[in-house]
Amino acid sequence: MAEQLQGITVALAGPRKAEEMAKLVQNMGGTALHRPAQGTVFLDDEALREGITAWTAHPPDLAILTTGMGLEALFDMALQMKLEDRFLGVLSAAPIAARGYKTVNALKKRGLQPEVRDDDGSTAGVIRGLKGWDLRGKSVVVQLHGDPAPHLVSWLKDAGASVLQVEPYRHTPPEPGALALLYDDIAQGRVDAVAFTSAPQFRFLAQYAREQGTLQELVQAFADKVLAVSVGRITSESLKDEGITRIVMPEHERMGSMFVELGKYIAAQRY
Repeated sequence: MAEQLQGITVALAGPRKAEEMAKLVQNMGGTALHRPAQGTVFLDDEALREGITAWTAHPPDLAILTTGMGLEALFDMALQMKLEDRFLGVLSAAPIAARGYKTVNALKKRGLQPEVRDDDGSTAGVIRGLKGWDLRGKSVVVQLHGDPAPHLVSWLKDAGASVLQVEPYRHTPPEPGALALLYDDIAQGRVDAVAFTSAPQFRFLAQYAREQGTLQELVQAFADKVLAVSVGRITSESLKDEGITRIVMPEHERMGSMFVELGKYIAAQRY
């Protein structure tokens, strides 16, 4: 395993834990390039306050919760606003659909159980869980994590629901020039793989390519010569949304597992 990435250059699109990831790649014989495709992630207090105010003033018929961290941020803000009991009461009064085990754990901590669970940790899994529900004329709150969920929102609206989106966090784009550098590395084949650790990283890259009129070239590069490596299902969904089909992804959402999976994929191609 130590040399499974021998001769392979991996671009690291995630700004967090970049040094740790680079060391993992190097320990497996590869070369890592820091190519952050997103900036900082910060708590958006104003969006939180507005979301909680609307959520508690007009209790929804269904709440869809997508991250445990986002739910914790909501409860922290509700406490600051002296609305914690009200918020918990509103959450308890309507069915909850949850994505991911961390979200379920955050609910369990407060004595709440989701009526709908995803079947695979993805937003598409939540949609499958809601397939039999009649949502016509129903109000739905969707708690996001700073990244839009266009398919989920459009599916809910097509089903006849009105949707309020609450985003506790905001993802910012990377430094100027960073996306151009990553795009050129991919287009010119200077990297063998790009490791994405969150959905916004690919969304920012795809948006940059779209603005240059070269999105199709980006998609083609990932099909022909550069491997897209994803840390988990949510990140993979953002890739698939733009037509990327060749994705290396570990079974368990861990950064270390992502590179082990890449090593296995490379080894299988070599022999």
